[in-house]
Amino acid sequence: MAKRTPKHGTRKTLIGSISVFLVIIFAGFLLVTNMRVNRTTTVSSDAAELVENRVKQADRLQQEVNELSAQVGALSAQEDSRKSTASENAGSSTMLPAVEGPGITVTLKDSSMWQSVGDTAGSSVDWDKYVVHQQDVEAVVNALWAGGAESMEVMGQRLLPTSAVICSGNVLLLQGKKYSPPFTISAIGPPELMKHALDNSQAVQIYKQYVDAFGLGYEVKDEERLEFASTPLLLQPLQYARVDE
Repeated sequence: MAKRTPKHGTRKTLIGSISVFLVIIFAGFLLVTNMRVNRTTTVSSDAAELVENRVKQADRLQQEVNELSAQVGALSAQEDSRKSTASENAGSSTMLPAVEGPGITVTLKDSSMWQSVGDTAGSSVDWDKYVVHQQDVEAVVNALWAGGAESMEVMGQRLLPTSAVICSGNVLLLQGKKYSPPFTISAIGPPELMKHALDNSQAVQIYKQYVDAFGLGYEVKDEERLEFASTPLLLQPLQYARVDE
């Protein structure tokens, strides 16, 4: 007699297979979910570190801003105190104020004797002795400052704390402009003291020797009233410069 497989046995086998399949699917779901959670945690950790670094950088930049602000405040206070002094630096940080008052004007010019000397046949002329040089203009400017000049113009241009008197040949270069002789230097200040400083300047005395020997021009004129217009100040005025006596 043949054996017959009970129907309930087949049903149990089918349920078991389905259960195993569901377990596998669930395990796979847990595995995928775990990987996603770990990935999110890593990204979140990196983002937190990035934010922390940005915060540190922002704090460092803010500290630099505070230090620079303190320096600006100190310089502003220094400028305010300088404005209260009655001197050439009494203007704002961008302008020299207009000034007026008594003073003197010094005129330097080349000699005309070189023409007659140059006409001599076979003569060897040292032309430098017959023209005004940079050191001659500088000698007059320095002597006037030492004599108490409060403000000064060379060829109608205000001298700034950063001005440089430069000569190329007998052409004067001043603040981007060129001038030919005669050269005029005007200064507002005590006339007698400034003339005394000119007489006592060794460099001016040497120039006067060339005036006598080679006919260079030198004239000092008293001015009852000089007027200098306000002028842009290109750089901050010198604070610690002193006249070398």
